[in-house]
This record gives sequence, structure tokens and C-alpha cells, in this order.
Amino acid sequence: MSGRPLILLAALAIAACGSKAPLEPVAGEALPPRPYGADYTPDSEELLEPAVTAVPARDIELRERSEEREDDPFDLPPE
Repeated sequence: MSGRPLILLAALAIAACGSKAPLEPVAGEALPPRPYGADYTPDSEELLEPAVTAVPARDIELRERSEEREDDPFDLPPE
């Protein structure tokens, strides 16, 4: 028996592990406690959203065409 069916079966089993249902705490467990100073306890969807500092917005303006670089006074040769 070749290893190809085993690899296919393992890949199928791993692919079946994904769940599309919304996350909920395990039975008998609760969500983490309310953060200190917060007015309300965030739900699971809000806890999964990354903070703004974790995914910063791009603020770099892309150049439309090449331009001559200005002289950089800090571009010094190594000592």
C-alpha cells in the first residue's frame, strides 16, 4: 500500500477540523473578567478584534514618479 492514500486521509482529517460556528466559552466557564476601568464586559467578537496599535493604518504616501533624493546629513560613512 502506498503512502498517498494515507497522506490524503490525513489532509482530509485536518481540513475537517475547521469550525465556522461563532466562538463561545466552554460549558461551565465564563469570558475573561471586565478590563479595569471599562464600562462593560466585551463579548467574544470584541475580544478577537486586534487593537489599533496591533494593526496600524498605512500613512505612507506612495510616490507617483521617481524624484531626486534630498541630501541626508545623517548618511555618514562607517567609521
